[in-house]
Amino acid sequence: MKLPALFSLPALDLSWARIAAVFLKELVQMRRDKLTFGIMVAMPIVQLILFGYAINTDPRHMPAVIEMREDGPLTRAFLASLHASSYVDIVAIVTTADEADRMLRSGEANFIISIPEGFERRLVRGETPQILLAADASDPIAAGGAIAAIERVAQQAFAPSFQGPLSGLARAPPPYEIVVHRRFNPAGESAFNIVPALLGIILTMTMVMITSISLTRESERGTMENLLATPVRPIEVMIGKTTPYIAIGAIQVGIVLVMATFLFRIPFTGSPLAFTLGTALFIFANLMLGYLISTIARTQMQAMQTTFFVFLPSILMSGFMFPFKAMPHWAQWIGEALPITHFLRIVREVVLKEAGLADIVNDLGPLALITLVLAGFALLRFRSTLD
Repeated sequence: MKLPALFSLPALDLSWARIAAVFLKELVQMRRDKLTFGIMVAMPIVQLILFGYAINTDPRHMPAVIEMREDGPLTRAFLASLHASSYVDIVAIVTTADEADRMLRSGEANFIISIPEGFERRLVRGETPQILLAADASDPIAAGGAIAAIERVAQQAFAPSFQGPLSGLARAPPPYEIVVHRRFNPAGESAFNIVPALLGIILTMTMVMITSISLTRESERGTMENLLATPVRPIEVMIGKTTPYIAIGAIQVGIVLVMATFLFRIPFTGSPLAFTLGTALFIFANLMLGYLISTIARTQMQAMQTTFFVFLPSILMSGFMFPFKAMPHWAQWIGEALPITHFLRIVREVVLKEAGLADIVNDLGPLALITLVLAGFALLRFRSTLD
C-alpha cells in the first residue's frame, strides 16, 4: 500500500563536503571567539573546585571567644578540648562581657563561651552550674551544628575528671548545664539570614548584567563610535553611562526593604546612614564591574556569559549560602576580593545586629578599595579601546 505524500519521508540528499565546510566554519568561528570558548572550558573547572573543595555543608573551625572568669583544672581541661576540636577555633580569651559582645556583633566571633566565676566550686558541690553559650544565630545553619558539638566537647572534657572523689558527678544528666542564647535571631528563622543577603545577590546580578549588556549593545550597534567622536572624555562617559543605573539600584533596595519588613517581619535595627553608605558603595562597585566586563566582551552574549562566570563565585564564596569561616583559607582569600562578601557582612550587621557606621568600617574600607580598583581597570580598558 502506497503512503500519501504527506507521510512519505523525503529522500535524504546529503553532501558530506557541505557538512564538512559548515563544520570547519564553526571551528574557525569558535577559534575567533576565544572569550566564549575560555568560559566554556573554565566553567566546569570552577564548579568542580568550588563544590569539591571550598563548599562545606558541615561548618567547622567557627571562631569563638572565651569569656573566662574561672581558672581551674576543670576549666583548663574544657579549654584544651575546645582547642583540639575541629568545630570551633578560639580566637580570643577575654575577661569582660563588653569585649566579647563587641566581637560577636562585629562578626569576629560566631560564639561566646562564658565560664562564670565559681563554676568549679559549684560543680563539686553538685549545684549544677551553667556554662553560657551565646551564638550568632543570624546564620542558623552555622550555629546549629557547632552548638551540638560544643555540648559533646564539654562531656568529653569533664568525663576524665569525674573519677575517684568526683565519681558521683559521672551521671546523666551531667552535673552542669549549657545555656544557649541565640543572638540576633532567637527563633532561628532562615529568612532573617537569607532575605537581607538576597539584596546583595539581586544587586550583583542586575547591576553587573544590565551595565555590561547595555554598553556592549551600543558597541555592536555602532552608537558608541558616534559617542567617541564627540569631545566627551572617557571618565565622563563612564560617569554618564553608569549614573542612571544607580536609580534602578535604589528602587530595588527600596522594594527589598519593604518586603523584608512587612512580608517577612525582619526588623531593621541598625543605622540608616551606615546602610545607605554601604549600599551606595556596593552598587557603584557592581556598576564598575559591569563596565569593566563591557570593555572586554565584544558581543552581548559574551557579556552575559562573563557576568554569569563572575556571578557563580559571588553566590558560593561570599557567605550567602555557606558559612564563610568554614571555607578553606585559599577560598576565603578569593571571597575577600569579591564586593558582595563585604556587603553581606554590612547588611547583616546593620539590619540584624544594630550596627552603626563605626561597626562596619572594617568592611567599608575593603569595599571602597575594590571599587577603586575596578574603576581604574575599567577606565584603562576604555582608554585602550579608544586608542
